[in-house]
Amino acid sequence: MSTSRRAFLAGFAATGVMSQMRVMAQRMKNCPFRLSVINDEISQDFDHACFVAANDFGLDWIELRGMWNKNISNLDASEIAESQRILSKYKLRVTDIASPLFKTDWPGAPVSKFSEHRDQFKASFDFKQQDELLDTCIELAKAFKTERIRCFDFWRLDDPQKYRAAINDKLREAAAKCAKHNLILVLENEMSCNTATGEEAAAVLKAIPDRNFMLNWDPGNAATFPDNTPYPNGYDRLPKDRIGHCHCKDVKRLAGGKYEWAPVGAGVVDWVGQFRALKRDGYHYAVSLETHWRGAGTPEASTRISMKGLKDTLQKAGIEC
Repeated sequence: MSTSRRAFLAGFAATGVMSQMRVMAQRMKNCPFRLSVINDEISQDFDHACFVAANDFGLDWIELRGMWNKNISNLDASEIAESQRILSKYKLRVTDIASPLFKTDWPGAPVSKFSEHRDQFKASFDFKQQDELLDTCIELAKAFKTERIRCFDFWRLDDPQKYRAAINDKLREAAAKCAKHNLILVLENEMSCNTATGEEAAAVLKAIPDRNFMLNWDPGNAATFPDNTPYPNGYDRLPKDRIGHCHCKDVKRLAGGKYEWAPVGAGVVDWVGQFRALKRDGYHYAVSLETHWRGAGTPEASTRISMKGLKDTLQKAGIEC
């Protein structure tokens, strides 16, 4: 091949790549959501996770949960500085601190079958450590320039209503502390915790009207309940202006009330309808992929397939991202 022809083809290929990048950038600019992915759903290697998120997925946003086999709440000063450097390198902004706050047993209550005495994404904190953990999360939010901290509401009790008022008081107290720092506390509905479904989330939001206390809406988590329909039923119960974050995953239901995770678009969640409704209702915060499914063998391979499913589903919903 002649030098001139080789140079022409190289230039043509470069032009094609640049054109593709411009199209991708324009789509992201038009996207009504902060399309994101939880970093450790790709890799514990934070630099690699950010490379994939920014360059392969074309994202501007990323959600932080853990890196280098450590929960984000356990990072030391040098690791925080290195994380900041990597985020700057890939021009990624942080949607929220995906902390394990309040993912522990409620004190004084009988331990139920839902209590999970195991490491939670490289973190394990008992009830007495929760106030200190919240302080750490507040400092992390400032360090990573995000206004949101994710939390839970304790391992699910056999009779949550008996302790609901006290749990709400603890959430309200945490939200008030966050408010002093101009931060938002987002409660995730989690099947193993005391707020699992849209219906339960609506009740908690009504009981805690603080404007900086919002919901991390996770239809996939709600769909693990056999008779629950996250969209439209659960979503219709939610105050739309209190949804402050959204996790995207999918679920297949099995016999006997069991379930397994699935790539986005391959499960029971009506994500097409859900995305259309979020856009219609003016939601403009994060839609963050939390794959959980590992059917492709590795977290990264599985997340790549699920991200494709997420983008295909957005396209079916008529949303450019």
